[in-house]
Amino acid sequence: QVQLVESGGGLVQAGGSLRLSCAASGRTFSSYVMGWFRRAPGKERELVARIRWSGGSTYYADSVKGRFTISRDSAKNTVYLQMNSLKPEDTAVYYCALDRHTDAVYDYWGQGTQVTVSS
Repeated sequence: QVQLVESGGGLVQAGGSLRLSCAASGRTFSSYVMGWFRRAPGKERELVARIRWSGGSTYYADSVKGRFTISRDSAKNTVYLQMNSLKPEDTAVYYCALDRHTDAVYDYWGQGTQVTVSS
């Protein structure tokens, strides 16, 4: 089993920044992908960014490209989401998730952390 624990959410004014962290523990895999998702009230869950643990290649949704940066610290088994120039429409519960087979199916999920951006 894998446990994912997010932290770093909160309330911030538009234009501000937050950094989310997701610490992974438990079983390890040789190659996997970590992703950050979000779900806003009344909207479907959205993949925000993902990173391949081996190699570090990244993907960003168009809505966050140029404002958000995903990164990882292998020594700490932690993935980060640096969020800059936040907008009210970024308000959502953010989840980290792990895709152990790199097949775009996420097998493990964190509990979520709330991000609220005030205008």
